[in-house]
Amino acid sequence: QVQLVESGGGLVQAGGSLRLSCAASRRTFSSYNMGWFRQAPGKEREFVAAIVRTGVTTYYRDSVKGRFTISRDNAKNTVYLRMNSLKAEDTAVYYCAAGPALATTTQGYDYWGQGTQVTVSS
Repeated sequence: QVQLVESGGGLVQAGGSLRLSCAASRRTFSSYNMGWFRQAPGKEREFVAAIVRTGVTTYYRDSVKGRFTISRDNAKNTVYLRMNSLKAEDTAVYYCAAGPALATTTQGYDYWGQGTQVTVSS
């Protein structure tokens, strides 16, 4: 069992940046692939980015490529999402997730955080 807690969300103007953090409760954090998802009002939860256990391989949805960067620090049991050049369309609740393999769907993950709100003004 893994407990995940997101932080770093807030209000930012279009073109600005935020860094989200996700802290895990277990020493076995390095055993999990990690992902970030987001959910806007009235929309389905959608994949944003993922990173494998070692951090060597990453994957992003097309709309955030070149703007967002996922990374992890296994020594700190933490995964990050650096978001640059933010757009109003990025406004959503962002969720951290842990799972057994690299995946781009919600069903690919076993554990979820509570989410953190990101609001980008237009």
